[in-house]
Amino acid sequence: MNKRSSSLPYFIFTALLILFDQVAKLTVKGFSLFGLEHTGMFPGQTIPVIGDVIRFTFVENPGMAFGITFGSGKIFLTSFSLIAACGLAWYLHKLSGFSAAVRIGIMLILSGALGNFIDRAFYGVLYGESPLFFGAVVDFIQIDIPDVVVFGQTWSHWPVFNIADSCVTCGMILLFVFNARIPSYAQLTGKTDTAAESDTETTENRSADINSSRTAA
Repeated sequence: MNKRSSSLPYFIFTALLILFDQVAKLTVKGFSLFGLEHTGMFPGQTIPVIGDVIRFTFVENPGMAFGITFGSGKIFLTSFSLIAACGLAWYLHKLSGFSAAVRIGIMLILSGALGNFIDRAFYGVLYGESPLFFGAVVDFIQIDIPDVVVFGQTWSHWPVFNIADSCVTCGMILLFVFNARIPSYAQLTGKTDTAAESDTETTENRSADINSSRTAA
């Protein structure tokens, strides 16, 4: 494997995905910035995209992906998102030279984690709705599904989500499919190569000692 393969393109695509996610969310929520003003949608508003199958429906989620709430522990969720993103960035850098599929999977998860972190950390302050780290995530993609009844509750559509959620989901699927290509910790840190070099060196030294003994005899 090529250990010198750069991680820079993956970080560039990460930044582009985050930008795409944020532009879409600001378009839905609206904004007033540098003299530019965009009204956006009002909460609960829905716009058909492909009939009733795919719609843009504006909802704000104070919890996790797909509308999962987190209660009063929001500060821990937001902090964990940042810590996880830092870990993923380090991991993506260390994956230099390994499977492209694994690197793309981590890149997608990192993009999604940071995209939703921005909402939670800053949107509350920017829109004057809540303190720092207590903002809500903007969701707007609604996909129709056949009616499903779960514990007496009828679901007529998939929980509303956003581009960042999609990135995380696609990344997880990629890692599941290419699980066999995920490197071990030893491979990631290069300890395997070091051990192999040490074994080779030891074997060469033993061969040299044997040859020296034979020559002396």
